[in-house]
Amino acid sequence: MAIACVFTRASCGVEAPKVTVEVHLSNGLPAFNLVGLPEASVKEAKERVRSALINAGFEFPQRRITVNLAPADLPKQGGRYDLPIAIGILAASNQVPTKALHQCEFVGELALSGQVRPCTGLLPAIIAARNDQHHFFMPIDNRHEAELVGYHHSYFVAHLQNLAAFLHGQAQLPLLDTQPEWIDESPVADNLLCMSDVIGQYQAKQGLEIAAAGNHNLLFLDHQAPEKAC
Repeated sequence: MAIACVFTRASCGVEAPKVTVEVHLSNGLPAFNLVGLPEASVKEAKERVRSALINAGFEFPQRRITVNLAPADLPKQGGRYDLPIAIGILAASNQVPTKALHQCEFVGELALSGQVRPCTGLLPAIIAARNDQHHFFMPIDNRHEAELVGYHHSYFVAHLQNLAAFLHGQAQLPLLDTQPEWIDESPVADNLLCMSDVIGQYQAKQGLEIAAAGNHNLLFLDHQAPEKAC
């Protein structure tokens, strides 16, 4: 009997609640069961993960595999769980060291070849990992989102083999620079505009204040009629 736990993040609007991927290998007929309120796109991870592990040169355990995405009452969707599920299987089968997973979070969709594809909506997940001071492993094509947050414990993964080599201490992964080149360090002007500088627009200003006070989302719409084609 072998078990491993890997951490990832769900997508829930502007929030990114933590999800624990529990992988259990037991004796019995080979099977791959995925539980924890997964939607259809998450259930398909079984075939993506299986092919990615085999094509990347790893051994896919011919045992009864049970993957639980906890908490069970939180809906999970998308391909972002492929990478943590694969890492959990490798850890439970002793193909990567479990001690290397301490305070780490993984997000990424896997191609059948083992390449790590980008995911949508990773900005809240990066911010949540930064708040917990966890190492965050993400697709290299999502680097621009990590640069927006500026979290220097963000690692970029292009292939499952590269990540496994890093967890074994045999290779390095691209790491976000602590100070991206595009950041302007010039001093901020003192004459910033204030809401009191806006004349009129009472309802718009009230909506902004309510959204800011309650930490709500805000959507701006341009009601200007489109220009007529000549």
